[in-house]
Amino acid sequence: MNRASTREGERLQKYLANLGYGSRREIERWIADGRIRVNGRIATLGQRVSRTDRIQMGGRTIATRTPAQPVQRLIVYNKPEGEVVTRRDPGGHPTVFQSIGRFPGRARWVAVGRLDINTSGLLLLTTDGELANRLMHPSHQIEREYAVRVLGKVDETMIRRLREGVDLADGPARFERIREAGGEGANRWFHVVLREGRNREVRRLWEAVGARVSRLTRLRYGPIELGRQLRTGRWREATRAELEAVYRDVGLAPPPPRARRLGKRPWPATTRRGRKRHAGR
Repeated sequence: MNRASTREGERLQKYLANLGYGSRREIERWIADGRIRVNGRIATLGQRVSRTDRIQMGGRTIATRTPAQPVQRLIVYNKPEGEVVTRRDPGGHPTVFQSIGRFPGRARWVAVGRLDINTSGLLLLTTDGELANRLMHPSHQIEREYAVRVLGKVDETMIRRLREGVDLADGPARFERIREAGGEGANRWFHVVLREGRNREVRRLWEAVGARVSRLTRLRYGPIELGRQLRTGRWREATRAELEAVYRDVGLAPPPPRARRLGKRPWPATTRRGRKRHAGR
């Protein structure tokens, strides 16, 4: 019997996520597409593996032994409009992974959710696949806050519907909180909070009440805020306080404090123009 088919070990998607190869959802898609093999056979969803199994991804054998001191990093990236949250884009658009660069060693960055190409603002990326999975999972009800510029007249009836809930194609949805944030004429700004990460949910909610979003920026994900100091297209490492807060919110123990921080000049991230930039500069 294939070792990986027994009840021992961990589910393949969780095992690879914990090693930093992607989020559970991302790895589940790879398994469904037949891109992963275990001991020479095409992997199946829910299959259990251990460190003695030989796992191949895209024909390449990957390292499956957990390092003695797992590298767990969390960074805050201020995503500009025009970038996509994917590793490779068939349309040739620049990606966030090209902007932030590779992490030294084997670990890979995992994006915590997505922002569409026309949405800017806070994007969390981590090398801890289990953290990414829990932050995105609906059961943890993690808040996301956005600044939204709406084109068109917005009245109290529309605001009430957005608070109480409207029916979208994939089920009912609503904003937890919504408040005015300025603006004049046809363009008005609002700050909205929701606890889900459905595709284009903020835009679709406004469209459902007859308004159109002309600009959208994510300001906060859980306890971590974008802030005013982080310029567009730049990133910073999460502070110790942010790490402890975000791990606590999803029921995980935070990684131990590091003796040596990455600092302001960790590793270079090359922009699409070929220049190098660093966090905090």
